[in-house]
Amino acid sequence: MDAKSILLYLTLITHGKWEEITDILQTKKKVNFDHAEEAIKKIKSKVVTIVDEEYPKALKDIAMPPYVLFYEGNWDLISDKTKCVAYIGSRKASPYGKKMAYEISNDLAKQGFTVVSGLAEGIDTEAAKGALPHGRAVAVIGNGLDHYYPRENSELQRAIKEYGLLISEYPLDTRSSPEKFPMRNRIIAALSQAVVVGEAHKRSGTSITVSAALAYGRDVCCVPFQADKESFCNHLIKEGAPLVECAQDVLEVMDFKYAK
Repeated sequence: MDAKSILLYLTLITHGKWEEITDILQTKKKVNFDHAEEAIKKIKSKVVTIVDEEYPKALKDIAMPPYVLFYEGNWDLISDKTKCVAYIGSRKASPYGKKMAYEISNDLAKQGFTVVSGLAEGIDTEAAKGALPHGRAVAVIGNGLDHYYPRENSELQRAIKEYGLLISEYPLDTRSSPEKFPMRNRIIAALSQAVVVGEAHKRSGTSITVSAALAYGRDVCCVPFQADKESFCNHLIKEGAPLVECAQDVLEVMDFKYAK
């Protein structure tokens, strides 16, 4: 059995849990592969493994690269991380935060940049909606491609699958759970050259993505929030993150290091 088939089968039997796959590979635990070929043939989505040529280099360079990515849509959208921008933020977003997420993402996509989000409600949802009309929305989800979380985004998820790119390291029929979101966030950060924080509280999943982005050497910039409210964005700006008010500001942050 070749390396790709081994990784696929281990992903299926562990439900995509990175730590369990790694443990099996490192300790060389005995695994019964008698039904591996049959199980692999039943995979209905497209797949790319870490041993495939088309696997993103941006993910190979991180500490915990996903072994397998299940996807539907246009894989070429993530072929060049310098053309990808992650737009992340609070699930309980304000009307202002949602408006900015849609407008900035729409403008970025209009200019040929891919917008990556986690498809959570709030900021992520509006960012995906903004990029989708231009066919440049990528959603990395923390469950199988056949599950919807939040359920209210089922129609949006199907649209991204058809007109953008939907990615997960979890096989079909895998439901979302809290521990999967931090794992998803590392992929969002790694795939993108810049991360825009649209709105967030200091104690949130957004901070996990920001930490990963900084560890990977990605640019992190923030949309400012009103001064009389607690804001992770304003905190990051005080710490030196570039303040962005429009798509052009984001591109200037990226062009500082990656001039065309």
